[in-house]
Amino acid sequence: MPEAKFRIKRYDPERSADQNGDGDGGYDEFVVPYESSLTVLEGLFYIQENLDGSLSFRYCCRAAVCGSCSMYINGTYRLACQTNVRHLGEGPITVEPMPHMPLVKDLVCDMTDFFAKYELIQPYLMRNSQTPETEFPQSPAERKKLDMPIDCILCGSCYSSCPSVWGEGNYLGPAALLKAYRFEVDSRDEAKKTRLPHFDNERGTYRCHTITNCVEACPKELNPTEGIQWLKGAAVRRRLLGRAK
Repeated sequence: MPEAKFRIKRYDPERSADQNGDGDGGYDEFVVPYESSLTVLEGLFYIQENLDGSLSFRYCCRAAVCGSCSMYINGTYRLACQTNVRHLGEGPITVEPMPHMPLVKDLVCDMTDFFAKYELIQPYLMRNSQTPETEFPQSPAERKKLDMPIDCILCGSCYSSCPSVWGEGNYLGPAALLKAYRFEVDSRDEAKKTRLPHFDNERGTYRCHTITNCVEACPKELNPTEGIQWLKGAAVRRRLLGRAK
C-alpha cells in the first residue's frame, strides 16, 4: 500500500517548552498509508486516531455545512474533504491553518471576527410588505442573479487571503460583502435602505481595492470582487440619485 507523508503545522497556546514561547510548535511529520480515494481530511483523521490524538482540526461533515475544513494545503486554499491525496503530486503534503487568522490550536482558526462581520450585514431575507399566503414569486431571470453568491459556504478562504483585511481589522471582508450582494440582488428582499449603511462606508465596499485574491482563493470558484463592485455602484446610485436599487 502506498504511503503519504503529511507535514502539519502545529500550534498549542498552552505549550511552554517550545522555542518561541508562543505555542508555535513548528511542523510535525506523519506517514499515512492510503488507497487512491484518500482525502486530506481522511488523512488527518487517520493521524488523530492512530498517531497523535492531540491533533486539532475543524470539520462539519454531514451537517449541511461544507466549508469548515478549509485549510492551506501545499500553498493553496483548499477544502480538506475535497482534496484527494493522489492529486497533490510527489513530496510531502504540507497542511497549515488559513494564514492571517488568529489560531485556537493547530489547524483551527478563530472565526469570531469573521462571523461577527457576517452578522453585521444582516444576511437574511427582510420584507416590509405583507407576506403572501403561498410563496414569494420569482422569475427565472431574477433567480439567476443568485446563482453565484448563493453558493458561498462561509469557509473564510477569501477573508484570509484578502490584503485589505490584513491591513484594516475593521474591514468587513469579501465573504460578508458577497452575502450582502446576495440579498441586495434578491428580488424578494425589501431591506435595501436598512442594509445600505453597513457596506456604504470605509469599512465596507470602499476598502476593496480589487486585488482579486478572494477570487483565486475561493474553493467554490465564486467571484466576491464582482459582487463588491456591484455594491459600490448601488451605493453611489442611491447617494446621488436616491434610487432604491
